[in-house]
Amino acid sequence: MAEHPGKDHLDGGWWPQTRELAVELADLVDHFPAQSGRVVRALVSPPDWDSTPRIVPVTGRYVKVGAFPRDDTHLVLLKTSDRRTLYVLVVPPGFTPAQGDEALRASAETGNDHTATEVLHEVAGHPDLDPGGHWSDDGGSWWGPEPGTPSSRTGA
Repeated sequence: MAEHPGKDHLDGGWWPQTRELAVELADLVDHFPAQSGRVVRALVSPPDWDSTPRIVPVTGRYVKVGAFPRDDTHLVLLKTSDRRTLYVLVVPPGFTPAQGDEALRASAETGNDHTATEVLHEVAGHPDLDPGGHWSDDGGSWWGPEPGTPSSRTGA
């Protein structure tokens, strides 16, 4: 997640392991950062998932799920109990570790102004990414001189 959600185009990224929304969303909600709020509803992009259930059981409760009709923005909008909406990039499960790390980093980078689709398109076009690079929104260049923060997904 971004350091200051709500200030940039994307508030963070999510890299599910499969296309099974019920399993993946339950895992996301159960492990969502407490400082980001409690997820109470999710709006998803249907092409990212094999099916879109209306509710998903999570630890001790349920999360309501909705879908954008005919949408392929590769986003999940997470509504929290404090009435915020977080715009989260959904990284395809088939991405390589380097691609996934780069997409997650780009989605949480301060000052990001790229759509989820733009991030994924750019990352997918570079299968040999150096995950030590980082996304920079300084006028079009997305490789910066300094490495980004390590991905929590890989434990690096």
